[in-house]
Amino acid sequence: MRKMYNKKKKIFIVLVALAVICVCGYFLFEEDLLKDSVPVKEYSLFYNEVQSGELESVTIDGKWLYCVKKVTELGTNDLLGEEKALEYKTQNPDSPLLKEFLLQNGVSVKEKKGTDEIISIVLDVIFYGFFILVIVFAFRKFISPNTFKVVHNTGKTFKDVVGMEQLKKDMIQVMDVMQHPDEWAKKGVRMPKGIIMEGEPGNGKTLFAKALAGEANVNFIPAKATDFESMFMAIGPLKVKLLFKKARRRAPCIVFIDEFDGIGTRRNYTGSAIETENTRIVTALLNELDGFENTRGVLVLAATNSISALDEALIRPGRFDARVKVPFPDEKSRVELVKMYLNCKLTNDSLTPELLARKFNGYSCAKIESVLNRAGLIAGQNERSVIDLSDIENAIREFSNAR
Repeated sequence: MRKMYNKKKKIFIVLVALAVICVCGYFLFEEDLLKDSVPVKEYSLFYNEVQSGELESVTIDGKWLYCVKKVTELGTNDLLGEEKALEYKTQNPDSPLLKEFLLQNGVSVKEKKGTDEIISIVLDVIFYGFFILVIVFAFRKFISPNTFKVVHNTGKTFKDVVGMEQLKKDMIQVMDVMQHPDEWAKKGVRMPKGIIMEGEPGNGKTLFAKALAGEANVNFIPAKATDFESMFMAIGPLKVKLLFKKARRRAPCIVFIDEFDGIGTRRNYTGSAIETENTRIVTALLNELDGFENTRGVLVLAATNSISALDEALIRPGRFDARVKVPFPDEKSRVELVKMYLNCKLTNDSLTPELLARKFNGYSCAKIESVLNRAGLIAGQNERSVIDLSDIENAIREFSNAR
């Protein structure tokens, strides 16, 4: 389908280019294509006839002056015995005083646009048309409806999330409120508008958001702070409105904003362009969160590494009703993570998941995966297919030195 669209687009561009070439060619060679049979006379004769009052009208057409003499009675030798107007053309001197000279001598003056002027107008139209297309293209690119994709099936559920058991239990009730808002409304309970997840990078905040949408079987719209950035002022707030407008149409829906501290930082009024744009984005977020109806079924999940950097008005109860901490995985969770990440790797029999879980105390999920992957690479460099404890320790040492 897309190939056909691209083919039609190319054909359209070629046809437009050919049309422009034909139009320009017509005006460039108009004189050769449309030669008239009007006789040519000297300009001096024309000048004398103007002064003597013999001309009725003159049409200024580019580099030619088309002259019509006043009607005169012909002699009796004319078989028709009719009155006739004589016409001829002479060169246009392009004098700024020509029109005034003609009018002073009682000659009617008409003007036609010259070939050069018509070509200039055509080129101006093409230029401004191209300029407008560029602006429209840039505008659509910066605030395109496709900026925020609606994911109907994330492919993740709570089974894919290791640990976070208490958070899963809390979210099960939130999912029920989202899916049955009317029933809970009768009990005087509304769905939370927003939930902030705070935790160190790599602990699974994004994975949990996807799993929540998959578990609840609702639409999922992922976004990150950089999606709201633009080289043009006021585009950020427009994108905020676009995001929430799309979420309302797709309800029940989960909106996940990653790196939330990138757009929700405290407002200050220093007057700089960056701070002004940030203030507008935060204000737009405030308006959208306040504008949600309780039964619309839209839940905002915001992930941040530093909740202290966020604007207080943005994260107050009523906008974000809950704050959850996503901690480092506990020992039980680390054992499960090691088993999952070692699924396709060969290890020494003495290298048990429990042993590795103790060595990975205080590690994030992503760091555990990276260390095990690096250990596999080290074993390969030493021409071994089995990972042993020395490979794990070397990988840990490399990550410690890199900090």
